[in-house]
Amino acid sequence: MIQKIEAHMRMEERYEGLSLKFGDNQSLKQDILDAINKAKKETGLNPAVFENVSNEHEKDGIYIEFNDDAQREAGEFFEIVLHTLDIVCEKDD
Repeated sequence: MIQKIEAHMRMEERYEGLSLKFGDNQSLKQDILDAINKAKKETGLNPAVFENVSNEHEKDGIYIEFNDDAQREAGEFFEIVLHTLDIVCEKDD
């Protein structure tokens, strides 16, 4: 069972995404959902949120996505999520 959340960020022009892998740890999944809800309340933003489920449950995760983010509002949202979860994110190329 995964004991900590693995975070990866992807950024392109006008697009930002944050992947949070929790594996089969349902407690971590709930922590992620709670952090997302907190960020939504604090920022008023409502990004697309997808749950990625695989046959190999150690790869299960949640993906937060901002499309057409010309004002770069996603940064504040992601910072709240990451700070709430007390994790550091790795930037993907």
